[in-house]
Amino acid sequence: MQFGIFSVSDITTDPTNGRAPSEAERVKAIVAIAKKAEEVGLDVFALGEHHNPPFVSSSPTTTLGYIAGQTTRLRLSTATTLITTNDPVKIAEDYAMLQHLSGGRVDLMMGRGNTGPVYPWFGQDIRTGIELAIENYALLRRLWREDVVDWSGKFRTPLQGFTSTPRPLDGVAPFVWHGSIRSPEIAEQAAFYGDGFFHNHIFWPKEHTQRMVEFYRGRFEHHGHGSADQAIVGLGGQVFMRANSQDAVREFRPYFDNAPVYGHGPSLEDFSRETPLTVGSPQQVIERTLGFRDYVGDYQRQLFLIDHAGLPLKTVLEQLDLLGEIVPVLRREFAALKPAHVPDAPTHASLLAAANAQPVDQEVAAS
Repeated sequence: MQFGIFSVSDITTDPTNGRAPSEAERVKAIVAIAKKAEEVGLDVFALGEHHNPPFVSSSPTTTLGYIAGQTTRLRLSTATTLITTNDPVKIAEDYAMLQHLSGGRVDLMMGRGNTGPVYPWFGQDIRTGIELAIENYALLRRLWREDVVDWSGKFRTPLQGFTSTPRPLDGVAPFVWHGSIRSPEIAEQAAFYGDGFFHNHIFWPKEHTQRMVEFYRGRFEHHGHGSADQAIVGLGGQVFMRANSQDAVREFRPYFDNAPVYGHGPSLEDFSRETPLTVGSPQQVIERTLGFRDYVGDYQRQLFLIDHAGLPLKTVLEQLDLLGEIVPVLRREFAALKPAHVPDAPTHASLLAAANAQPVDQEVAAS
């Protein structure tokens, strides 16, 4: 199972001292956080895409490419690539280039984003968001899998004899997760292609997450990619830890109360009870995270949000040290429960091995 962190790149005032980092400070902090994630033994660093304040990550490929040059093992992902407002041609080119630069340590999470005004900023209409996601991704897959593409559709100019460059590393496209909180159409899209489905799992009760994941699993099996429990599932989550749970609650409360996404609403205690937010001791985080399996089944990727709501970099790095201590426990416990027929999360190496084995399998079948 893969464990990692994701960042939405918000620039938020620290409620304990009234100071907000500059854009330059926040960008440098993101790089430092990613490098620390590799240092403590995490598998994945994922970065969101936003084009509006208070977020700073408008170009994930630039940032992830820079991080790739300073890491050796860390898998680099997006926490959202806006499939609706980015040109599929540019996505195909940018992420194939990132594949080459990182030695294959890259995958993507496709999503529609949560900011309505982004659509007209890029010449699109939010009312066609689902259609855009479906058409653009269909084109993206062809651009990665076909050397020469002829294509026409509803939302962009036609392509005639087009080849995107560079070609995917080793002829293998990056693995794609489809991220959605509430849209069954996106879960269906992931299932149709046999791709991964990522449920952010931060703002919703477990019953909602369970319904979305079960729908995806059922459709994955329906489309012939394997049994429902072999579908590729990822979850988000948010944690804040201190050795003593009371200290964790006391320290995190002002950040929670003033956070731009859930501040000034339910209490920390109510929100923690109704959603997967876990604020407490490392042991409490271990127990809560292991409990996710009870309602989503065996899954392949767990990403934590730990740098949101104005938390200072020093605190975030301390959280990473604590994650580095508990992840081996989580890894061991999840592995002991996972049946042998449930796959691991795909990597470039596993996808390449499967691609190389395919002609041999076909020859055996033909004989």
